[in-house]
Amino acid sequence: MASATARSYDREIFRLALPALGALAAEPLYVLVDTAIVGHIGTTQLAALAIASTLLVSAFAVFNFLTYGTTAQVTRLHGAGREDEAAEVGAQAQWLALAIGLALLVLAAALAPPLVRIMGGEGEVADQAVLYLRIAALGAPLFMLASAGQGFLRGKGDLKTPLVILVCAHAVNVVLELLFVYGFGWGLAGSAWGTVIAQAAMAAAFVRVQLRAGWAAPDWVRIRRLIKIGGEIAVRTTALLGVFLVCSAVLARVSASAVAAHQIGYQLFLFIALVLDAVAIAGQVLVGRMLGAGDAAGARATAWRMIGWSAAFGAVFSIVLVLGADLLPEVFTDDAAVVDQAASMWPLLVAMMPFNGAVFALDGILIGAGDTRFLAVGMVLSAAVAIPIALLSLSADWGIAGVWAGLCAFIGVRLATCMTRFVGGRWALTGATV
Repeated sequence: MASATARSYDREIFRLALPALGALAAEPLYVLVDTAIVGHIGTTQLAALAIASTLLVSAFAVFNFLTYGTTAQVTRLHGAGREDEAAEVGAQAQWLALAIGLALLVLAAALAPPLVRIMGGEGEVADQAVLYLRIAALGAPLFMLASAGQGFLRGKGDLKTPLVILVCAHAVNVVLELLFVYGFGWGLAGSAWGTVIAQAAMAAAFVRVQLRAGWAAPDWVRIRRLIKIGGEIAVRTTALLGVFLVCSAVLARVSASAVAAHQIGYQLFLFIALVLDAVAIAGQVLVGRMLGAGDAAGARATAWRMIGWSAAFGAVFSIVLVLGADLLPEVFTDDAAVVDQAASMWPLLVAMMPFNGAVFALDGILIGAGDTRFLAVGMVLSAAVAIPIALLSLSADWGIAGVWAGLCAFIGVRLATCMTRFVGGRWALTGATV
């Protein structure tokens, strides 16, 4: 009987995780296509895109709480059978998304030149980056509306609809960019306009879904609750981004080969994170739904399965990285100095993967439970351990190995804090609200 129940949990985990993985994979593919199209215009345009897209992606990442925070509230209400209230939360998330997106649009338009200068843009590269940033910023409200809509559908347990919308929007983006950039000769501006129009279609699709489910006028009480959860998730995300930013900055001061090797490791880390994050999203949905339905025991049992699966996926990636230790770095570079630097950090990248898998699952479980304040504190504590190690690597001449030791410490502290919280059980509070 127990094994049958475990298999049932596994089926539900993978039913949610597989479309979540597709949706997560769509975003980097979209950026990759943008890069490929613009890269054939010229080096100046490609450099400008790199600066502008880094600024936009960083801003959007900080506000990913619109997705995760909305999911955390909607899934509990959905589990409790309170569908009208779940739809109202979705509507309030859309209002909040619109406000945040408009604020980002105004700030990006006004601050584009100094932001580009801070990123090192000069001359024609800076001019092109400012142009792209100001056009692409028109999509900020649209991107935020889509993020909120995706969070609502995840909370309802529907991960297929967001996947379809995202794939269609990215396909439209490719067609429009090819037409505007090459057909009309608009250059980098054409790439930006293609993205904005595709984001408009994406936002319209998510808003239409929300209108069908139910709409409501702005409700400050519900919006304030979303802001509270969102603020805690934003702190968590900012601390995470801060760790990797410091690591990159330290290695940039070590050598070009060190920071290049770090970029290889970081990109592999992000790629593997796609799979692990898909399980984490399943955790958010299932745990929140079960707690909303009053089934704390089921939430715990499902959570243990997700931790096991995610750690197992991490272990598989460790094996792949071990087997590809000689080949994978050379896929990215033929510079012997970079390959040597990559070899120094490779054992640390391999070692962290199973633990990273467990951390991703725990992160999703605690977000689904609405335990976001703890996650914010835990992430800041983890960053407070990792950043000094990374900085010390510079003065102590530990190089890339020292920086990645700091990243391993970061994962280790996150695992220790999240697992302690999980085993303690204080997260498993039942009820329709968090």
